[in-house]
Amino acid sequence: MPIIQSIERALRILDLFDENETELKITEISERMGLSKSTVHSLLKTLQLYRYIEQNPENGKYRLGMKLFERGNFVISRLDIRTVAKRFLVHLSERTGQTTHLVILDGKEGVYIDKVEGEQAMILSSRIGRRIPLHATSVGKVFLAFKSKEELAKLLDGYDFYEKTVNTITTKERLMAELDEIRRQGYAVDNQEYEPGVCSAGVPIYNYAGEVAAAISITTTIARVDDKAFEQLIPLLVQVGQEISERMGYGILN
Repeated sequence: MPIIQSIERALRILDLFDENETELKITEISERMGLSKSTVHSLLKTLQLYRYIEQNPENGKYRLGMKLFERGNFVISRLDIRTVAKRFLVHLSERTGQTTHLVILDGKEGVYIDKVEGEQAMILSSRIGRRIPLHATSVGKVFLAFKSKEELAKLLDGYDFYEKTVNTITTKERLMAELDEIRRQGYAVDNQEYEPGVCSAGVPIYNYAGEVAAAISITTTIARVDDKAFEQLIPLLVQVGQEISERMGYGILN
């Protein structure tokens, strides 16, 4: 496939700017591109015309223009968490043999919006559209752990810590202590707290603004996976959560 040189050069100029190099002189751009100043000047003027590059009137240096922000927002607005996460959930389930879920927060409950059934652990109790408690599930605790103090206070105001199993956290004090641990380690665990014989681990999915937009979990049964094997699944889950977050634009503005 033929490469159009002028377009390639213009894109390379845009790639010169990052969080460490927000503004550059034309001489700096020329040196880094290995091009004459006259050639670089022509490229910059074209990029300026279409607002992909702008010039700081105070020091004459060049910087990225608002057009890139506008176009970036168009891309971000198209991102649908379920569409983005699907292939990652499938891959995670195929690789581990366990069931994977995608959950969003709605009010004071989580809602399953996608599920991939694992070959080794058929979790029949979960279904797309089902609502789940925040205090008794790994994904629910993820939503709580990464909220601001103000948002967390609102979610827990009048919250019903009802008991699902003998392992369920039933007091605010115990929950708050666990949330501190979740923030420290970056993931949450449900140790048969929602359903006897079923364990899960959950991680947050961040959007471009650094907000927790959803959570994913990997769920299994204690009959199939012992504690050691379960712990070995968590690093892979964390990695997949990071990959989905990146696809959702996390890191662009952070």
